[in-house]
Amino acid sequence: MATGAADAVEMRGALMRLRRETGLAVAFGGLVEPGRAQVRISELNGTTTAALSALAVSSGNGLGGKAVALVRPCAVSDYSSSRRISHEYDVAVAAEGLRSVLAVPVVVRRRVRGVLYGALRSAQPLGDRTLSAAVEAARDVEQSLAVRDEVDGLLAAARGLCGHAHPGAPGRSVRHAGAQGAEGMVWERLREAHGALRALAPRVVDPALRAELLAVCETLAASPGSARSAGSERPPGSAGPACQAGQVRLTPRELDVLTCVAVGATNAAAGERLGLRAETVKAYLRSAMRKLGAHTRLEAVVAARRAGLLP
Repeated sequence: MATGAADAVEMRGALMRLRRETGLAVAFGGLVEPGRAQVRISELNGTTTAALSALAVSSGNGLGGKAVALVRPCAVSDYSSSRRISHEYDVAVAAEGLRSVLAVPVVVRRRVRGVLYGALRSAQPLGDRTLSAAVEAARDVEQSLAVRDEVDGLLAAARGLCGHAHPGAPGRSVRHAGAQGAEGMVWERLREAHGALRALAPRVVDPALRAELLAVCETLAASPGSARSAGSERPPGSAGPACQAGQVRLTPRELDVLTCVAVGATNAAAGERLGLRAETVKAYLRSAMRKLGAHTRLEAVVAARRAGLLP
């Protein structure tokens, strides 16, 4: 699913929840168009006409534009007669028969990314409960957009790292210490990206994006230079035959925990990152260690890398 389409789905879901929880007659909204300082109304729920569809709202204009400019929720009890807003969009609002309207900006990292509206067809004050529900709906959209931004950034970084990470590849001669150090830094960054992607996966609602994210994690784990692809010998004291490639099957959560452990996280830190209790993390780790034939956390990480489960 394309990013724009997935973002629209998030907005659509928030509008449906807002109407269901508040009884508002209409809810609508849209996101800021890339490269343009305006919000394009793309999602309508409860409307009876197409008057608001594709309406472009500029910062400072109308109720939504005021919410964008002030970066805070705004509301009017009678849109057409209000002196607190400008009236560039009165024709569209009147065509839909809207009177009492609220607008809440969707803000991600201090940047307005869209606006969510709710409205009644009668002129009456919108109570605190309704406004709070609208703010909560906007926060849901913000969280989804923030997660998607983080995933997109990590995916781009991970793909770039894949093209540069080749330490220990077969047939390589001994290289300059500086080059080895640089490759070591690349691999540390790659492993950090892998851990961050695995931790984000459960928070991604879009199944297509989540599948892409996990596929990149698998690519990172199997990148040239990993313990498995390098064909290195098993060091004394490391995990035994159970860790050979293809013979170990860890559950997604076991792999999530092991990924956190691989970058030095404690059980408590891993739990905070994954939304789990420290005791639950410990249980997953024990299970993974047993499957890998490992006796320590370090042995488990080494075994997982050799099995191609971690980069």
